[in-house]
Amino acid sequence: MNKIALITGSSSGIGLATAKAFADNNIDLILCGRNENKLQELQQELSKKVRTTILYFDVRDNQQVTSAISSLPQNWKQIDILVNNAGNAHGLSSIQDGDISDWDLMIDSNVKGLLYVSKAVMPLMVERKSGHIVNLSSVAGKYTYQNGAVYCASKRAVEAISEGMRLDLTQYGIRVTNIAPGAVQTNFSLVRFKGDEERANKVYEGFEPIQPQDVADAIVYAINAPKNVTVADIVLYASVQSAPTTIYRKSN
Repeated sequence: MNKIALITGSSSGIGLATAKAFADNNIDLILCGRNENKLQELQQELSKKVRTTILYFDVRDNQQVTSAISSLPQNWKQIDILVNNAGNAHGLSSIQDGDISDWDLMIDSNVKGLLYVSKAVMPLMVERKSGHIVNLSSVAGKYTYQNGAVYCASKRAVEAISEGMRLDLTQYGIRVTNIAPGAVQTNFSLVRFKGDEERANKVYEGFEPIQPQDVADAIVYAINAPKNVTVADIVLYASVQSAPTTIYRKSN
């Protein structure tokens, strides 16, 4: 019987790439997100390889999360892998000029949303004394950069939560992996800059950024590690990146 993975934010970016990589590894999929059309398209594509089902919810809403996951049929509740991928960045400004609504969006998604989903899934893993949780942090969770204090704080919280999960869950045979990517070319910057495509595109100019598939490959490596190994933390930088905001770009 195939393993079952639940992936949040699976309709785009790293979540989408991870779903495809898992399907290639014969892992059945619970595809989660808010974009019904994209999730249905993805389900249609991947159901040719593995069993798939869809859950629609916003990770920021605990009631939606709990209701959706509890609604899974019994044969889908044996979740072997949880990938907490959903999250976002909103705005780039000094902390004194920050928009509180942006702060709320980042903390509610990146921190509280991760906790809500994990809270719904962890008891199922504890009961079976088996499972693997993969949390998507960021290099911003390891090194704070100017004008990104609250986003960096939210990702540093993910780092702390990953460590805490490992302390609490290892005794139940549950492995916890923290993945901290650097500059990944997704819609991250488009969301951060509120749809300003010109500004978002400049983020990736002059160098070759990490691709979502690169992060998915790291996740697959972690979940396929031997049973006697826990891959606790993976940091991924673009090859010309040495810190979150230090990138050696080609001059025009």
